[in-house]
Amino acid sequence: MKTVEIYTDGACSGNPGPGGYGTILKYGESEKCLSGAYRSTTNNRMELMAAIAGLKALKEQCNVMLYSDSKYLVDAVEKGWAKRWRANGWMRTSKDKALNPDLWAELLTLLEYHNVEFVWVKGHAGHPMNERCDKMAVEAVKSGKFSD
Repeated sequence: MKTVEIYTDGACSGNPGPGGYGTILKYGESEKCLSGAYRSTTNNRMELMAAIAGLKALKEQCNVMLYSDSKYLVDAVEKGWAKRWRANGWMRTSKDKALNPDLWAELLTLLEYHNVEFVWVKGHAGHPMNERCDKMAVEAVKSGKFSD
């Protein structure tokens, strides 16, 4: 299987508010950049969308190193929370619903196909690829080309 690096970031102007995501896929010397924007969303939804967009862009099953500055995304996957929420009917606890079940369901399906390792990177700390993704997410919002 090919090994691909995916770098992601989400951004939101207000929370909720207009938001965007930026994703960079890197395979060897090749790069593919993806971005999108939504009129009314949250930062966490954009972090999830960035990862989903990257994984959906893969044309075959791959080993993936996915870099994100979102603890929400990385911890929910790496600590098994998202799978537990799904198993419990998208409930975090007996009283609290999990947020973003539509995106979590899509992401978990993609994670069952690809072999993905998540790597948390500190946001806005000079990581070149994270900074590029952040810029792409912000520019997607500024473009005014919203998907919803």
